[in-house]
Amino acid sequence: MQQIFDNKLWLLVAPLALVMVGCNSSSSSNNNSGGDVTPSSNGPTVLTTTPANNATVPLAGNITATFSDAMDPSTINTSTFTLKNGAADVPGEVTYAGKVATFNPATDFVVGNLLTATVTTGARDLTGNPLAASKSWSFTAVVGQAPVTLGTAGNFAILAKQVAVSTAVAGGVTGDIGVGAPATTGVMGFLEELDSSKAFSTSSFVTGKIYANDYAAPTPATLVTAATDMGVAYTAAAALASPNGTDLNGGEIGGLTIVPGLYKWTAAVNSDVRSGVSISSDVTLSGGANDVWIFQIDGDLNQAPNTKVVLTGGALAKNVFWQVVGDGVGDTDVYIGENAQFSGIVLARNQISLGTKAAVNGRLLSQTTVTLDQSTVTQPAP
Repeated sequence: MQQIFDNKLWLLVAPLALVMVGCNSSSSSNNNSGGDVTPSSNGPTVLTTTPANNATVPLAGNITATFSDAMDPSTINTSTFTLKNGAADVPGEVTYAGKVATFNPATDFVVGNLLTATVTTGARDLTGNPLAASKSWSFTAVVGQAPVTLGTAGNFAILAKQVAVSTAVAGGVTGDIGVGAPATTGVMGFLEELDSSKAFSTSSFVTGKIYANDYAAPTPATLVTAATDMGVAYTAAAALASPNGTDLNGGEIGGLTIVPGLYKWTAAVNSDVRSGVSISSDVTLSGGANDVWIFQIDGDLNQAPNTKVVLTGGALAKNVFWQVVGDGVGDTDVYIGENAQFSGIVLARNQISLGTKAAVNGRLLSQTTVTLDQSTVTQPAP
């Protein structure tokens, strides 16, 4: 009789237990969903660092680590992101934004010092997962990059071997324009008027002078020298070795804060684009007035509309150099999108094109053509 009772009790309890297990499972799943936070079974990783491992760095500048996932900002601090000079801690401040952690050293580095940055597993993503493994990388402090020598090409805001084109409804150029072609075919849309000297022309859209190679002496010789100097500067910038970073963020630098140094890109941004660099959101160049950035770009340089190249910490446009090979196809070798704000000196093997009302603080030096569309180009302060 007792055995029969026990069997009946089990038949009643078992279904109830199954229901409770199902409820607990559902509850657990809901608790992990966390609204917009996507649970991750694997810990986040550090995708890229600035500078790269074994690179050289200038004596001043920030150190960055870009994560694969959005991180919990409260876990990104001087305890989880450290910098050492040998065995000694380097004091500094750590900030976090847009998946990028930045270590801002409190003092400049010393030439020859080997520095090691580390992000520990104390750094966690928004679901609480710790970094999959600690990330350490080392680099050596050296005297920073020297600016690229432009020679007489640096006398121009725009220098094009073939054509300078403008839809001069608005916008304007502050600085001189030089074109290595006759004015009738090389200078288009500026509504220029030839000066009585016949050595240059002027335009209401240009605060400066316009030079073409069929103007009176000494203009033709001046343009030949400037074009030669432009080619020398391009070659010198392309030949610089030992970059601080290679293929930084796969070519997409929008959203990054980039410290001074030499950077090179050889990998494609995506399968549809030849190797190059894209600026799809604001990018920040952070450094001092004497710091230099040189970007070696094997493919195209494309900046999205309404984005900015932002200079902070006293950085100057005259010390930012974009050496761009381009693929020579279409007008996108260097393209600055509509209403975009660009900073620096472009040394382009192929065409430079500015979208409608784009603004450049720098110089546009092309071995082919420069095209403006109601755009503004202002040569940088000396």
